[in-house]
Amino acid sequence: MSYLNGIQIAEGKTARSGLKQILKFGHNAVIGTDEETIWDQGGLYAYPTSAIVMKCSSSNTGDTSTVISVSGLDENYNELTESITLNGQTAVNTTNSFIRVNRVFVTDTAPSGDVYVGTGTVTSGVPATKYAKIVAGENQTEMAVWTVPSGYTGYIYKLQASGGSTASNKYATLKLKVKPSGGVFRTQTTMVVQQNSAEFSLDVPIIATEKSDIEIRATASSGTEAVTANMFIVYVKN
Repeated sequence: MSYLNGIQIAEGKTARSGLKQILKFGHNAVIGTDEETIWDQGGLYAYPTSAIVMKCSSSNTGDTSTVISVSGLDENYNELTESITLNGQTAVNTTNSFIRVNRVFVTDTAPSGDVYVGTGTVTSGVPATKYAKIVAGENQTEMAVWTVPSGYTGYIYKLQASGGSTASNKYATLKLKVKPSGGVFRTQTTMVVQQNSAEFSLDVPIIATEKSDIEIRATASSGTEAVTANMFIVYVKN
């Protein structure tokens, strides 16, 4: 995709209506030899099995004026965004139910603690089940996880990956995985990075049908490694 076309899509000035783009970027500071999703919390990402009210909270009791935007999908997999004002470690429920949380970011007053969106018992601001996390100082989730909305088809056209190890005999293996609705996660492409970053432009984009879950996972060849990953997606109304 050309630079000019990307700007046109972002501004909604393309000839085709119903066409959008998204950059999903993730960071996992401690990838081990067991496969993990590239996201702030670490471990394999778990998806809600049904739409549910989310609990929003901070690990810091003083974060009582921070406003966050929770962006995801409703019970019908339609796009949904809601603003929440945090109340420190006390959970604040969303008004709407989410079946997916694709992104969360701060819109007003940077928090001092980590921010969580999840479900279950909240202890010291941390929910038992986590669907999104904003690390203090970032003001934005870093999760290479995204689900295609209902009525759209996603086209993954570029990937970027990097590994933070300085050891010459160490590398990270990253895999782009897509799970169609009702299906299982299938590896679509594999990337290996060693003391470097890499970019993969796909002349023929990888297609993800509506309601497909998309994520990037990684493993370290030994020990632990910090890994980042970006995926560039255009999604088009069917």
